[in-house]
Amino acid sequence: MDLRSLRYFAAVAEERHIGRAANRLHMTQPPLSRAIRHLEDELGVVLFERTPKGVALTAAGRVLYDETGTLLAQAERIRSRVTDAAEAATLTVGTLADAAEHVGGRLIPLFRARHPHVNVTIHETDLGDPTAGLRAGLVDVAMTRTPFDATGISTHVLRSVSVGAIMRVNDPLAERTSVSVADLVGRKWVRLPDGTDPVWTAYWTGGAPDTALPVMRTIQECLQAALWNGTSALAPVDQPLPDGLVAVPFSGRPPSDLVVAWPKAGRSPLVRSFVQVAEGTSGC
Repeated sequence: MDLRSLRYFAAVAEERHIGRAANRLHMTQPPLSRAIRHLEDELGVVLFERTPKGVALTAAGRVLYDETGTLLAQAERIRSRVTDAAEAATLTVGTLADAAEHVGGRLIPLFRARHPHVNVTIHETDLGDPTAGLRAGLVDVAMTRTPFDATGISTHVLRSVSVGAIMRVNDPLAERTSVSVADLVGRKWVRLPDGTDPVWTAYWTGGAPDTALPVMRTIQECLQAALWNGTSALAPVDQPLPDGLVAVPFSGRPPSDLVVAWPKAGRSPLVRSFVQVAEGTSGC
């Protein structure tokens, strides 16, 4: 016997009619009748006898109904206690800069609907950690951008975005349909924090960083350096820009992927659920 079969049995016993019980359970009558017959076969007894108005419990059926009420009530108490315990569950989500904002509008309500009692903690990292805390073990799952060293990390692509060279609107190249590294030779490039993932650094900088320049840790710092000092920087083409800047498509770079990322080892049920919900927002 399983709880579903017992719930079916209890509905028929209380409604005293297969059709009414099926409506109550939001199912059709044939599978409900089969479930009752299967339960009778499993127990080796007749649970209902037909009457002109529907069905009535047999002596064996009345015993099972009394026991079923107790069992289903206990199952509901167990469910309630588990739900209460889940209120203490916490999921730490890492995000790189504004990566989460690009999908949060759909992801957040969908995840909250599935896990209303889970406490979600956000850990935002700067441009020096493209894994948004995963590599350091600070978060359970992350919303970030590629490319980075993905050793030990699984990812699912939510959206791919081309990148552009950020420059002033009055720059001689600002009207170009695209620019390349060769077009920007000799220019100053933003400097990311020392020790940043080499794969990440090579992608987001078009040339050797000027060590005389200050370290840039946020997207806004990079944009302001471009605006005030003419420092060259790359950013997704859908990155909101302050007045005075433009993003010119940058050739020679594949698109950067907005991804949900998680450790390959030890993925928890909450992380699996978060990834499943995030996958449902892909392309949105």
